[in-house]
Amino acid sequence: MDTQFLETIRENLLDKKGQLKQEIEDLTGQSEPSDGEYQLTPPDYGSDEDENSAEVAAFTTDLSVKEVLESSLRDVRSALARLEDGTYGICKYCEQPIDERRLLARPASSSCVNCKETMKSRV
Repeated sequence: MDTQFLETIRENLLDKKGQLKQEIEDLTGQSEPSDGEYQLTPPDYGSDEDENSAEVAAFTTDLSVKEVLESSLRDVRSALARLEDGTYGICKYCEQPIDERRLLARPASSSCVNCKETMKSRV
C-alpha cells in the first residue's frame, strides 16, 4: 500500500476515533477515564412504578449503545496500532492483504472479505 493511501486511512481512523469518543462522552457524561472504562449512570425519572420501568428501559438501551461504541473505539485503536507497527491491511486470519476497497469502506477492518464471510457462516 502506498504512503498516501495509508495517510488517508490514518486520517479517517483518527476522525472516527474522535467521533466515537465524543459520542461516548455525550452518552456517559464522562471524558475518557484513565482506566478506559466509561461508567453509565442510570437515569432518574422519579419513584413511580411507571417511571422506574422507563428508567430501566432507557438504561438498558443506553448500555447497549455504549457497548457498541466502545467496541468500535477498540477496533479503531487496534487499526491505528496496526498502522504504527506495519501490519495494517493484513488479514489476521489468513495473513493475506486486505483489499483496499474494503479498507476504504471500513478502515478498522482486520480481516479480508473471505475470512469474514467464513467466520459469519460458522456462527
